[in-house]
Amino acid sequence: MSTPDPRAARRPARRARRHPLTRPVLIGLGLLALLLLGISIGRALAEGPDPGGTVTNLRTLSPQPLPPAARTVTVTVTGG
Repeated sequence: MSTPDPRAARRPARRARRHPLTRPVLIGLGLLALLLLGISIGRALAEGPDPGGTVTNLRTLSPQPLPPAARTVTVTVTGG
C-alpha cells in the first residue's frame, strides 16, 4: 500500500470574506486620487513662469582706486 502524500491532505487556506463593494470603492478612490493629482500638476504648470523671459539685474559699481603710475610717457604728434 502506498503512503498518502502529506501535501494532498492539506486544505487550501480560507480567504477572509470581503464586502462586495470593497474593491470598486478602492478603485474609485484611486481614480479620484489620480484625477486630483493630475489637476494639481496642471494648475502648477499653468501658473508657473513663462520660459525664456528677460531678466534684468541692476548693480551699481563703485570705482576702485588706481595705484600711482611707475613712469609717465609723453607722445607728441606733428602734422605733415
